[in-house]
Amino acid sequence: MRRALAEADLAARAGDVPVGAVVLGPDGALLATGHNEREATGDPTAHAEVLAVRRAAAALGRWRLTGCTLVVTLEPCTMCAGALVQSRVDRVVYGARDEKAGAAGSLWDLVRDRRLNHRPEVIHGVLEQECASLLTSFFRTPFRTS
Repeated sequence: MRRALAEADLAARAGDVPVGAVVLGPDGALLATGHNEREATGDPTAHAEVLAVRRAAAALGRWRLTGCTLVVTLEPCTMCAGALVQSRVDRVVYGARDEKAGAAGSLWDLVRDRRLNHRPEVIHGVLEQECASLLTSFFRTPFRTS
């Protein structure tokens, strides 16, 4: 989670919502990182999770991320939760809950929906206060355009 927090800081420095993610391989080794790049790229799908999953798939040379763990500072939204199910990530670890858009247990629970063909394990609240504080500080900064 500390590496994901460092990624989130990179997003904040670039003027984007500070969310960072990392993908760990089955052996626990770092496969890929990502942070929000929506402002930098003008791409609404450039969420930290999606970018990290894309990079992990490229590193492995396959789209199935079986055995992998995604660690992210904020609970995934519905788009990211869908990408995690589709990529077959085994485990999702997140820090801060997202009561307004979370899809891993807060507002929705897409990743554990029994109607879907894959349901990753979810671990929440890891360094929750640090993750939440980074977001709170970001949104309290005046003249924010995002």
